[in-house]
Amino acid sequence: MEACVFDLDGVLVDSEPVWEEVRRAYVAEHGGTWQEDTQSRLMGMSTQEWAAYLHELGVALPPDEIARGVVDQMAERYRHGVPLMKGAPEAVRRLAADLTLGLASSSPRALIEVVLDAADFRDCFAVTVSTEEVPRGKPAPDGYLEATAKLGVDPRESVAVEDSSNGLRSAHAAGMRVIAVPHPRYPPAPDALALAWKVVPDLDSLTVAALER
Repeated sequence: MEACVFDLDGVLVDSEPVWEEVRRAYVAEHGGTWQEDTQSRLMGMSTQEWAAYLHELGVALPPDEIARGVVDQMAERYRHGVPLMKGAPEAVRRLAADLTLGLASSSPRALIEVVLDAADFRDCFAVTVSTEEVPRGKPAPDGYLEATAKLGVDPRESVAVEDSSNGLRSAHAAGMRVIAVPHPRYPPAPDALALAWKVVPDLDSLTVAALER
């Protein structure tokens, strides 16, 4: 195994409830209608993609303005504390001691930087990629392919750590072995979970041994 690439939202940061709360309120405030499947559809989308989708839900603002408004609210929430997943700091530092780590996230670059500093993760990741920086968000493989390319490793010899349906599909489409750490509130769809190489119950179970063939 040449590298391990982490997702951020739902794996290292318990941010999906915050994203849902902020975007749901933003849609309601600006005249849109939140659908039953909206949250699951949004998970993994790039900033440009989810902003355009919220516009389609009836938010009467340009997608660029929607993105700025939502991200500003997320940054404000993070300034009051980043909600790290249980065991996240220990898992990252445990693996970083023996492996090259990357990060492939659907979060905008500004929020990735906030988390790296708040969690003291900056020295743990050799490469970080936001789907803002590639043509397509998850479930397309672009973010993971960009991360492994920047690391100079073969994705087929690398592992991804994911929680969401779109994230699992993205890493699998990149040719990586995927370890699923399902989020208890937002579990992946059965067909997406079936793509996982291994499923672990929590980050405490994520060890170098668990990443071995």
